[in-house]
Amino acid sequence: MAVDRLLPTQESEDLLELTREIADKELAPRVEEHERAETYPEGLFATLGEAGLLGLPYPEEVGGGGQPYEVYLQVLEELAARWAAVAVATSVHSLACFPLFTFGTEEQKQRLPEMLAGGLVGGYSLSEPQAGSDAAALRCRAEKVDAGYRITGTKAWITHGGVADFYALFARTGEGSRGISCFLAPGQAEGLEWGKPEEKMGLHAIPTTTANWDGAVLDADRLIGAEGQGLEIAFSALDSGRLGIAACAVGLAQGALDAAVDYANERSTFGKKIVDHQGLGFVLADMAAAVDSARATYLDAARRRDLGRPYGRQASVAKLVATDAAMKVTTDAVQVFGGYGYTRDFPVERYMREAKIMQIFEGTNQIQRLVISRHFAR
Repeated sequence: MAVDRLLPTQESEDLLELTREIADKELAPRVEEHERAETYPEGLFATLGEAGLLGLPYPEEVGGGGQPYEVYLQVLEELAARWAAVAVATSVHSLACFPLFTFGTEEQKQRLPEMLAGGLVGGYSLSEPQAGSDAAALRCRAEKVDAGYRITGTKAWITHGGVADFYALFARTGEGSRGISCFLAPGQAEGLEWGKPEEKMGLHAIPTTTANWDGAVLDADRLIGAEGQGLEIAFSALDSGRLGIAACAVGLAQGALDAAVDYANERSTFGKKIVDHQGLGFVLADMAAAVDSARATYLDAARRRDLGRPYGRQASVAKLVATDAAMKVTTDAVQVFGGYGYTRDFPVERYMREAKIMQIFEGTNQIQRLVISRHFAR
């Protein structure tokens, strides 16, 4: 079902139409094969990059698409409605480019065009086995040496781990919360080993791994910003990343709603379509209200971002509302399908599994509540 969107320009209308065409042609036919086999969709991100979909929120002068964030997020939503794992990886790629674009030197930014055009795909390496939401507890160290920085330690939960070409890496150069720095790390290096991909509940086609840094040396020009500026860089990027996950969650929920509506119009019981039974019709109505409401929260935050206004609280609200909605809507979609919804003959069981992680990464929804409440304390 095509979403009736209110877009700012004809250019953005055309972009969304292009996205739908690519998603229907390149994503929808491949998703079940790769998710079931847990295989990486080789070449797909190059295709998205060639279409200009991997650098949309960045200015044209550095190789981006020059699109408002509200348009970029709706592109993510369309991708997620077909293939959540690809949409999440696209959001992470954009997040990985943020430190270089925002804090890099003009010389360092010469790398951006290839990154934004999809020639290189990025990942974000902040979490560690003992440090997820508590980013200040990082232990991975970056020791300054003559050749640059020697990295030692373990990073965890890296989307696109072992596959991406570069990573926004956060490691400790000093003590305390002001002792963390950001680096643009290569995807492969002597002294870097990737762990076995996690055996996840969902998002099977894109690997999530640990990285074991055993003395790999990064050139000094891989440091982004100043030493000790890492947490500032990480947190400034996370508000944008939370909006990306909110949009992915809405796309996933929209896909589940569409599947449930189609099934309810095809299946009959007691002599009429099940959509005509009030009890089930009301379930679909609640699902639609949840999807529309969640979409409104991320669009409100995105428009504030586009206007240069504070949007941190709104980003947390959007992430919280959209991911909780995705969990509820996908669960209800399984219910609409009845016993068939519990089988792999239909995609709604996969949607339900994929929705769960949305409530966890980019800051758990408990952390979002903490962030929101702290805004009131200020």
